[in-house]
This record gives sequence, C-alpha cells and structure tokens, in this order.
Amino acid sequence: MVTSPETTIVISGYYGFKNSGDEAVLQSILTALEEQGKQAGVKINPVVLSIDPAWTSSTYGVQSVHRMKLGEVRNALKNSCGLISGGGSLLQDATGSKTIPYYLGVIKLAQWLNKPVFIYSQGIGPVHRKLFYPLIKGTFKKCQYISVRDEQSAGLLQTMGLPGERIQVVPDPVMSLTPETEGLTALESVEDRQLPVIGISVRYWDAERRELRAIAEGLRELCRKQPVHLRFLPFHFPGDEKASQEIIEQLGDLASGGSKVSVCREAVHPRHMLAEVGRCDLVIGMRLHSLIYAANQLVPLIGISYDPKIDHFLKRLDIAPVGTSSSLSPAALASEMSRLLAGAEQWKEEAKPRVGKLKQEAQEPARQIIDFLSSKG
Repeated sequence: MVTSPETTIVISGYYGFKNSGDEAVLQSILTALEEQGKQAGVKINPVVLSIDPAWTSSTYGVQSVHRMKLGEVRNALKNSCGLISGGGSLLQDATGSKTIPYYLGVIKLAQWLNKPVFIYSQGIGPVHRKLFYPLIKGTFKKCQYISVRDEQSAGLLQTMGLPGERIQVVPDPVMSLTPETEGLTALESVEDRQLPVIGISVRYWDAERRELRAIAEGLRELCRKQPVHLRFLPFHFPGDEKASQEIIEQLGDLASGGSKVSVCREAVHPRHMLAEVGRCDLVIGMRLHSLIYAANQLVPLIGISYDPKIDHFLKRLDIAPVGTSSSLSPAALASEMSRLLAGAEQWKEEAKPRVGKLKQEAQEPARQIIDFLSSKG
C-alpha cells in the first residue's frame, strides 16, 4: 500500500533501466527532496515508476511500481499528493515515437486525478514531429511548476506556445549529487597515482563508428607522448562496455610505453560512479552525465557531442566540444588532453565559481515542490 497522500509523491522518468546517468538523476531528486523536506519539516515518501521495481526499491530504499502497469501507476497516483515528471530527456522523439506519448500520458493521468504535476529539470527535445507541439503545450499548461535544464529547452517550449515566465531554467539535478566511496572494490589500479588517470565514457552512436576510431587514435597519440592510465567508465550496460572494448582492441599493446588500461564494472550505484569520476585527472565523455559528474567533482573534462544536450551543458561551463560523433580529429583530441593534464589546477580554479553556482541552483525544483506541499499542508 502507498503511504499517506499528504506526503507521498510519484516520480516518473527513465528509471530501472540501470543507465547510470538516469539513475543519478533519480538519486539526485530523492536526495534533494529529502534535504529540502527536512528544512521545511515535510517528510516525503517517494514512489518511483520503474521498469524494474524490485531493483529500484532495493537500490534506493523507496517504494516502486511498474511503469508499464497502468493499474499500479493509477493507484500510486491516486494515493499521492502529486507527480514529479523528470528529470532527463523525457520529451524527445529522437529515440522513437512512443517516448513523448508515454510521459505525457503519465502526466495526463495525474491531472485527470486532480493531482499537481511538477516538471523537474527536464531536457526538452529534439521534437521532430510537430504534431507533438500542441500536446506538450496543452499538458504543460496545466502543470503547477515547470523547470528545464537549459535555455534551449525553455526556448523550445516557448516556440510551442508556453509563456516564458512559467518556465524556470535550472541545472541538471545531478550537479548536486554527492559521491559514495564505501563498498567500491577493485580500485587498486585507479589508486596508483604514478600515472594520470583518464576517465573515458563512450557509447555507440555513429553507424560507422567514426568517433570510436578517432578516440582510439587520439588516445594512442597521447600514450606515445606520456604514459597514462586509461580508465573506461561504461554508463549503460552492455552497450557502453562493448563500445569501450572496441576502442581497447584498437589501442593495441600500450604496456611497452608504460600506459595502463582498465574498465570500471563495479560502480553500479550512481554515487559510486561519481566517486570513480572524482578519482580521475581528466574525463573524456560522450555520455552527458559523465561530463556532469566530472564538473560536479571539478575534474577537467572534454566533451564529444552526439546530441545538442552535450553542447548545451558544455556552454554553461563556457566550454566547446572537442568534436562530434561524425567529425572528431584525433590530433585535436590528443592536444586537448595534453593541455588539460598540464593545466589541471588552472582549469579547476576557473571552473570552481561556475560549478558552485550550478550545484546550489540544482536544488531549486525540490525547494519549489516542498514549498507547494507545505502551503497545501
């Protein structure tokens, strides 16, 4: 049974798929709600919509119901005080035409049950099918609170007809996540501080694997100049691990030059992966949240863009991507790695004020939600 409707809130997102970035979003939202709730004297009991409710419950210590079982979703919403939709890139049709109808459907169900809906730091778009525009506008107009994670998402919502004053731009919630080192194992190789540790987060995207070949060539070029520890960080299994393995096979034998290669397979919990990233001296990322993790931990970062969301986040740090999934120069990548390894302390000093501001602002949606619940209590 779901707990008291005065304190229960349902959270909808891409949860239970064990994608480290999306799981980090969930952990960040849960933590922010708990922290802001304590300050306001409000106890929040979250109910998470998940593809794997048992795993989500055991991982986060919260109640969870199956996201695709309408009866369970409806019952959770009926016995709640409202719905949080987000964060992450939920309203986009790049991954298929069913994603937007699903998430809008959950919101509409909550609204039909007269429950307040809070849009939590979402990345909106791309939305290629214009027929979705009026559906998003009509659904969002009835939401109590709307926050997005970048100006481009806010602009897209305004293009759809939503007034700008109703949209708050906030950082990705993961900017406020804190690391957890307890329980991590097999980290001896990462603890070897004789070599600079370069974290590498890659995924499959370009059909011809051009970016993977360019990354491998850039890494080889760097290893010819100096020995390093290449630490691959898969954010989504098994795809990211396979993409990492492709690069490792292309690297060949680096031991003769003193370099090391390893793959992180044990950091399943988002806070563990955040701790892994924090041990790196530099992060090369295709996955958005690998870059957010790096910024969070003040680790110099290099972004490779496959989606506008990468560019949008980097812009907040006044950084440009080193290349894209279809156009990446190995020489430019190697040069940027060398530059950041040599100037790491300067990078951290310059980034610290921006990162501090983003961390503080990342809890704003939770504050708004707790304020609303407090006023209704």
